[in-house]
Parts: sequence; structure tokens; C-alpha cells
Amino acid sequence: MQLPKSRKLWGWASYYWGNHAYTTSIITVFFPIFFQQYWDHGTEVTLNTFRLGLANSVASLVVALSAPVLGAIADSGGHKKRFLITTAFLGSLMMLALYFVHMGQWQWAWLLYVIASVCYWWGNVFGDSMLVSVAEPGKLDMTSAIGYFAGYLGGGLFLVLGVAMSLKPQWFGLSSAVAAVRMILILTAAWWVLFSLPLLFWVPEPHKPAVKPGLGKSVVAGFRQLAETFRHVRAYKPVFMFLIAYWVYIDGVNTIIQMAVDYGKAIGFSTTDLILAVLMVQFIGVPAAILFGRLGERIGPKIAIFIGLAVYVVVAVFAAFMQHSWEFFVLAGLVGLVQGGVQLLSRSFYARLVPHERAGEFFGFYNMLGEFAAILGPIMIGFVSYATGSPRLSILSVILLFAVGAALLTRVDAGADSAPAATGSLRNGSSHGTI
Repeated sequence: MQLPKSRKLWGWASYYWGNHAYTTSIITVFFPIFFQQYWDHGTEVTLNTFRLGLANSVASLVVALSAPVLGAIADSGGHKKRFLITTAFLGSLMMLALYFVHMGQWQWAWLLYVIASVCYWWGNVFGDSMLVSVAEPGKLDMTSAIGYFAGYLGGGLFLVLGVAMSLKPQWFGLSSAVAAVRMILILTAAWWVLFSLPLLFWVPEPHKPAVKPGLGKSVVAGFRQLAETFRHVRAYKPVFMFLIAYWVYIDGVNTIIQMAVDYGKAIGFSTTDLILAVLMVQFIGVPAAILFGRLGERIGPKIAIFIGLAVYVVVAVFAAFMQHSWEFFVLAGLVGLVQGGVQLLSRSFYARLVPHERAGEFFGFYNMLGEFAAILGPIMIGFVSYATGSPRLSILSVILLFAVGAALLTRVDAGADSAPAATGSLRNGSSHGTI
């Protein structure tokens, strides 16, 4: 089976290659470590954790509340690509600004990190919504897989560079690990911008209105369109049901992701081991993304998502009874196999359901739910841990999210018209096919 080879596809995928340097190296690894040891140096660990957690929560909340609005504005005015490139350049600028933040200046580091994170997630709103326009007919699953393939590979290669620089700074002519991490900030900014350029030059604006309004009129039209969608979203029955199912099972996925590193710390893993585990997830995720893309094309994305959720049930059970450090790497391997697969097929399955000229708006809702995920899982874990006195047993409670999410997903019919009869004319782009 041949992979799609259009230039606009590779321009779109290149953006994910570039922006994953931020999520893999900055969000996951270097910012939490550097924030504690440099910018917030001397602060009690509990306060440091609170400040870092607050930064992530604020960024998530801003994106969750704004994503549907920005998606609607981008749709109404044909601004998807403009907005995406703007967020990439602004996020990169925040990375450059972090280079000039000195030890102890945690407030500035906190603020710049929040803005950069918001830009990263905003960019994903617009990038994800462009899937329906860059995919060739019948290639939604593989196109989504290529985006994740590029993200995992680009982010993983950049993390390898970052780890090498931080562990062996003298190899790169740097005086210390501190100098290395500060240099990584500059390289992240350059990587993010550089690999956003192919999208700028190769990918056309997905939807151009016949009469393109100014930005001010687009804002007004976007709010009107968003209000209309809020009024009618329940009429788009497959979309509505999928969003509920997605919110439930992706909450379980995100809870497992968040739990894994903390659990590794609890059983005595070193920072180096944790970084190696993150690298392992990244590079297993590269071929796994293509595998799940092919699997989605062969058996349908919904069934392939069920397979991924079943593996996550195994992960939860495995984590509950894990005793030795080597087992954490087995756990990381299992997560790497399905983490990207569940996400990329959820995206391509959702793309089948939405009215394509409103893709930005509907993917705004999609990303909003992603930001509000990992709420039910931590609460369940906390309650079960308190009630049973066993943290290990509490991990098993997350299985309920996978089971309920899968049950709800069985009720989503991608073969049915997503739009209600009254608005059926909004549904187009059906050439991508259904399962």
C-alpha cells in the first residue's frame, strides 16, 4: 500500500515534526527539571510542584475555553493557516525569551512557558482541522498516521540531541548542563519555526470564503457560527456521541500517561531512566503510528481504537502489579505501541463525521475535550486509593474509563450522515469514505 505523497501532505506533516520538539523535550523533560533546579531554585519541592502544575492547568484552561471560538473564527474567515503560523512563531519567540530568564526568576519562566504552551495547543487546533483538506480520498487514517509518525520521529530525534547535550555538554563546546539546556531552548525555537515553513509555502488555505471578510468581521461571524453550533451540536448525533466517548476514554489514556512517570519515581527510577523511557515511547511510536494507520484502513478506525483501548487495559493491570524497575520499560513499550494509534485514529475517525467547511470549529471542540481530559481518572484513583488504602489497586479503576468509552464508541455510526436533515447541506467532502 503506497503512502500519500502530495506536497501539501508533507508540508502539513512537517509542522508536527517541528512542534513536537516543544512537547517532547520542553513540556515532558527539560522544563520541569530546569524549572525546579534553576528558575525556581531554592523553593520547597511541594511549592515548586504546585507552581508547575498551575502553569499547565492555566495553559490547558485557556486553550479549552478558546479553542472552539478560534476554530469558528478561522473557519468563517479562512484563517486556519494564518493562525497556525502565527502561533508557531509566537511560541518560538517565547522559547527565545526563556533563554534570557536567569536563575530564580521563576515568575518570568512561568509566564513564558504558559504562553508557549497555549501557542502549541492552539496550533494543534488549526493543524488537526486541516486533516480533512490535506488527505487524499480514502486516506484519512494513513494521513493522520503520517502526522503522528512525523511528530514522534521529529520529537524523538530532537530529544536525543537534547539528552546528548545535557549529559555531555563538552561534546558541543558548552560549559555545563545549564548552558546546554539554555541552548536547547534556542534550538527548540529554531526547530519549531524551520519545520513550520513547508506548511506555509506548500499547503493552501483549506477553506476560502467567496468574499473573504476582514479579521474583525471574521471574529463576529465566528462567534455567531459558534453560537449556532452550540444550539445544534446535539443534532449532529454521531459527532455528539463520539465526543462523549472520546472524552471518557482519552481521559483514561491521559491519566495513564501522567501516572507512569510519577509511578516510576515512586519505585526509585533515576532521571536518566525516566528520560530513556520517554525516548523509548517516542521511537516505538514511530512505526506504531504507521501500523495503526494501516490497521485503520484495513479494519476501520473504530475497531482499531478498540484494540488500542484493550492494550491500555493490559497496561493498567501491568502497572498495578509492577514490582521491578525493568518492568517500567515494558510498560513504556506497551504505551508506545498504542498511545499514538488511539490518538491518530480518533482524529481521523472524527474527521469522517464533521462538516468539512466547519472543521476548525468542530476540531476546536475536539481539542477542548482533550484539554479537559485527565479529570475523571485522577479523581477515581484518589478515591479508590483512599477507600482501599492501596495505590496499586487504585490504578485498576482507570479500566472503567476505557470500558465506558468503548461502550459509548460502539454507538457511533460513521456510515450515517452526521448532520441533521435540516442542515444536511452542510455535510460535504464525503469522498473520504466511511467505515
